Amino acid sequence: MRIATYNVEWFSNLFDDEGKLLEDGQWSGRQDVTRGEQLAALAFVFKRLDADAVLVVEAPDSSRQRNGSLALENFAAYADIRARKALIGFENHTQQEIMLLYDPDALSAVHDPIGEETGKKGSRVAPRFDGTYRIDLDIDATEDLVTFSKPPLEALIDSDEGTFRLIGVHAKSKAPHGARNRDEMMRLAIANRRKQLAQCIWLRERVDHHLDMGDPLIVAGDFNDGPGLDEFERLFGRSGLEIVLGTDLDPQDQLFDPHAEQALQSRFGAQPTTARFYIRDEDRYLTALLDYIMVSPVLRPFCNGWRIWHPFEDPACWRDETLQRALLTASDHFPVTMELNGPFPGPVGG
Repeated sequence: MRIATYNVEWFSNLFDDEGKLLEDGQWSGRQDVTRGEQLAALAFVFKRLDADAVLVVEAPDSSRQRNGSLALENFAAYADIRARKALIGFENHTQQEIMLLYDPDALSAVHDPIGEETGKKGSRVAPRFDGTYRIDLDIDATEDLVTFSKPPLEALIDSDEGTFRLIGVHAKSKAPHGARNRDEMMRLAIANRRKQLAQCIWLRERVDHHLDMGDPLIVAGDFNDGPGLDEFERLFGRSGLEIVLGTDLDPQDQLFDPHAEQALQSRFGAQPTTARFYIRDEDRYLTALLDYIMVSPVLRPFCNGWRIWHPFEDPACWRDETLQRALLTASDHFPVTMELNGPFPGPVGG
């Protein structure tokens, strides 16, 4: 079974309010890419991935006016891919949903959120991901009220390989959007960093719950974070990714992703990357490792073949000019895949 995670930049812009594809010459949300060009590139990439399940980050918008699941299933039909059934968790207000696109002939999936509903009052014990988490992130003895702008998707998946849980994540961006000067930029960056770390602590509590239950678990998606990614790591001690992985815990309590492990072991050397952004003011590209597929200890013996479909760093993608161009046109992130081969043991608790 092939599992993938793929952040598709402004996927929602490629559909009308009825979920129909806008395969035309109008500009998409990507720089100098039309909607037709992006759709064709995405179809080519998804077809080549040939995944049983794809966690789609920045999936089409779902709201009163739009049905993102329908739009994604229409895209699957257009691309003629096996993964043609869409699962959404909690809808959000960002026009960037988190969805699982999967092959219904290979597996079944339901959204199965864990935790108590809290409303705005919050809870000190990790609540349901659409709730409010109360946590003191510093030494001012004042609790912070933390929410997810994009609540993670919690999927319970049953397949011939076994039954497992998947948490799909799009963590808070640390970029200081809206800052008008350097001081405001610093203040916003630190505030965003604190919120991102709080979300990762919240996620880690959910991970601990599933590990205690003995659940086979995958945590995947875009964490907007990684070891050594910015200067605020010194201020806060560690990255949010390290919190979710549990790098300071015993091996039986740690999640595993080989790309994250490589980055942690060689912070100042060559590292894998999953995203490529154009920095207009500096006329250059910035690359970063942001997308991961982490697995629990009970699943690790059954997982192999992690791959970043990078147009320049993956040899097969580099040699295939059509695939390389499609990857560069489709999104500013590149897909990550992993092979899961069961049957594997383990209960799946609530």
